[in-house]
Amino acid sequence: MNRGVGVGFALLVLLAALYAFSPRTAPAVPAKGISLDTVLLLDAAQVGSRIVAIGERGVIVISQDGGKTWRQTSSPTQVTLTSVYFHDAQLGWAVGHDSVILKTTDGGTTWHQVYSAPEQQKPLLKVWFSNARNGYAIGAYGLYLRTQDGGGAWQPQKIMDADLHLNALAALSEGQLLIAGEAGLLLRSLDHGQTWQRLASPYKGSFFGLLATADNGVLAYGLRGHVFRSTDAGETWEAIPTGSQATLMAGAVLADNSILLAGQNGTVLVSHSRGKTFALQKHPSQKHVAAILADGNHALLF
Repeated sequence: MNRGVGVGFALLVLLAALYAFSPRTAPAVPAKGISLDTVLLLDAAQVGSRIVAIGERGVIVISQDGGKTWRQTSSPTQVTLTSVYFHDAQLGWAVGHDSVILKTTDGGTTWHQVYSAPEQQKPLLKVWFSNARNGYAIGAYGLYLRTQDGGGAWQPQKIMDADLHLNALAALSEGQLLIAGEAGLLLRSLDHGQTWQRLASPYKGSFFGLLATADNGVLAYGLRGHVFRSTDAGETWEAIPTGSQATLMAGAVLADNSILLAGQNGTVLVSHSRGKTFALQKHPSQKHVAAILADGNHALLF
């Protein structure tokens, strides 16, 4: 797979089409009711009693009833948004194409843009904060941004020589940070993201997700149904049979420590052994799954 296709593959398996990375500006979209059949969502977060989800064309939607009904709230951008993270019930961030970063301080009701770099043509694919001030945003061609002031200012940092795409980031239970990406890329930080070490990888294909599990465990998953499990913070990895070749894009740990992985064509993998084994299921809709939102022992698939 060539590099151009590689930039968008993480979204291509979930989107009907990949949107261009060219700069786009538009007036804010007014808040209104919306049917999810008309919009493609790529990530979601539980924010107190509400759910905030983001997706194509800068769409931000909110549900107050567990996902039964949705309303679209005002968005300062029309570029595709790919990842959303909330520190608490009020403070959150969303990232997407054009290296856009949005921030909310009222639980997702209103948003303002705090960063963008459309001229670089590098989409951001994941955002995560360790606390209210220290955050990380990663994306295509090795794009790595850090903030130490709650997302007011973002500093780019080169963390490796190659320009591979950074697709996923996870914090382990003992404080290590892991990044996974294109061509089997695995990176680890032991100093809160200041420096990164490349790890030996068990796979040459792309990883699209990382999921921290109990006992400092972690799962890395991606192309063609590949899943690998580590219990030593990424030093060594064990291949986990899945019975599927569907690309996996989303994961979640439920309250009872059950694990769900999902992705292409409604593929859902379920584990009750902390990722040691998985049972293959199919969602009735057979639609691509971009995100899983855990709610106790239940989950919403997006």
